[in-house]
Amino acid sequence: MDDDPIPISALQHAVYCLRQAALIHLERLWEENLFTAKGRVLHAATQEPGARYSRGVRRVSAMPLASRRFGLVGVADVVEFHRTGGGEETPYPVEYKRGKPKAHRADEAQLCAQGLCLEEMTGRPVSEGALFYGETRRRVVVRFDDELRRVTENAAAALRELFASGRTPAAEYEARKCGACSLKDLCRPQIGGRSAKRWRERQVREALEGRAGPAAP
Repeated sequence: MDDDPIPISALQHAVYCLRQAALIHLERLWEENLFTAKGRVLHAATQEPGARYSRGVRRVSAMPLASRRFGLVGVADVVEFHRTGGGEETPYPVEYKRGKPKAHRADEAQLCAQGLCLEEMTGRPVSEGALFYGETRRRVVVRFDDELRRVTENAAAALRELFASGRTPAAEYEARKCGACSLKDLCRPQIGGRSAKRWRERQVREALEGRAGPAAP
């Protein structure tokens, strides 16, 4: 697992909650709610690969990204290529999100990871990008400063360690954060369990055994 690339999308989960990242990427658990459904619909417009020009800007949708240095791989919703005075193109990633800007930096770290990939792929510095939120219908410009790059790189390192260990962190309840998580019913943060997958499998097994009734004498 150490040599496997880290999905860029996992960085968002890791910055928000490392346990959430483990439940999704190690235990392969996912549960749709209203928020994730809205996000899926918003991303649908950028799922088809393609390129077009608008006001002198080249816009590439569903662009594959990768970084050998950081071991990252993923797909950018949109990458705009802005021409500079020398005729070269500077990449500018744009990530689409449902809802509105958040207090935490999870969305920003995911976008910054795209910038790191683009720097390595194009050899051009990528100093900023934008998050487009479906609720406000506005872009939020994100500067890829030293602090955000450090948050992003630390999240990638934490994920690499998590994937290498194969162990899901124990749950730690935080009312504001856990209340907005689509996995809260599987995670059971107030109980403080570790593997949600094993708990769910046990619940199913016990339900099936109860339905079968007592064994014949």
